[in-house]
Amino acid sequence: MGMLCAVSFNRYGRLYYLDPGDLTPQVGDKVLVPTDDGSAVAECVWAAQWVTEDTDGFPRLLGLAGDEDLTRDAYIRKRKAEAKVAAKKLIRAHDLPMKIVGVDHVPGGDVDRSTVYFTAPQRVDFRGLVRDLGATLKCRVELRQLSARDSARIQGGIGSCGRDLCCATFLTDFEPVTIRMAKDQDLPLNPLRISGACGRLMCCLKYEHPLYQQFQATAPAVGSRVTTGEGDGRVVAHNVPSDSVVVRLDSDGSRQSCSRASVCGSRRAYEGLD
Repeated sequence: MGMLCAVSFNRYGRLYYLDPGDLTPQVGDKVLVPTDDGSAVAECVWAAQWVTEDTDGFPRLLGLAGDEDLTRDAYIRKRKAEAKVAAKKLIRAHDLPMKIVGVDHVPGGDVDRSTVYFTAPQRVDFRGLVRDLGATLKCRVELRQLSARDSARIQGGIGSCGRDLCCATFLTDFEPVTIRMAKDQDLPLNPLRISGACGRLMCCLKYEHPLYQQFQATAPAVGSRVTTGEGDGRVVAHNVPSDSVVVRLDSDGSRQSCSRASVCGSRRAYEGLD
């Protein structure tokens, strides 16, 4: 048990959770966050509060941002904007099939460093672009090609559920998602229905898959005969979200929704009788 706060480097961007230590940042405060390239300025979007989770593994805030930190952050944001505009212009000039999705800029003692992230349908020879971009920005430039999922994470957006993309908010690693997961959940195999903003299978297909596997392993199969409180019948459908099965009663042919627990013990009495 400990205290945590949440910060974001961009408005509506991904949230990062940190241990505030002795600080008590409020919503809207600018704070210093440790990164691989040193401290960076972020905005507190969730004030520090007690949580039940163990907070030992969370990074700790370095402090509240001062005037010097804010000036440096404004300079970095300006350089990132300049790099993005210059990169788009030079990409058109070089006629390259690339799309810029993000820019990082790290001020250096002697030379600044800008990293431009892009997507492309195939490998791209961008050696000429790097040379011209470095001369334009007067800094060292790196170009990194991203996968479709990483691109969606950086750009963010709204999913078909109406909420922010999982990869842009809380997912830290991309786990394999297969078409078998969609089949096990009885979803339509229409790519437009089961694909995310990145064009790949939605990550959320994996969230509920263990629940469907457990349900299918313990619930009576469709076609099995069971006994319910309303009489005997045959299972005609499953409803995994409600943990129930639909049974067509022998008495009048009506359909009855029954909990999985209420019919699991009764199916064995009828196995092999039909």
